Amino acid sequence: MSFTEYELVVLDDGEIALQRSGSDEPLVRISFSPSILEYLDGRHIDVAKSMMDAGIQTVFEMSDEGKPSKLDNGEERQILH
Repeated sequence: MSFTEYELVVLDDGEIALQRSGSDEPLVRISFSPSILEYLDGRHIDVAKSMMDAGIQTVFEMSDEGKPSKLDNGEERQILH
């Protein structure tokens, strides 16, 4: 089993991104509105870390039934309830 390292980075436009170590291609981006940035008062990176942690945890916990289904055009879609 291969191990891939990921890192959180702050992009030039201020977005927080998750990417593979050594890559410049973001896999996931998080952007906060100016009002939320003001409300969080510099703690937006901690919130982004928690959001990414929760997302990664969810991916590991997904069962086969929760995986995205294929669309006719080959794209994948997950139905949220």
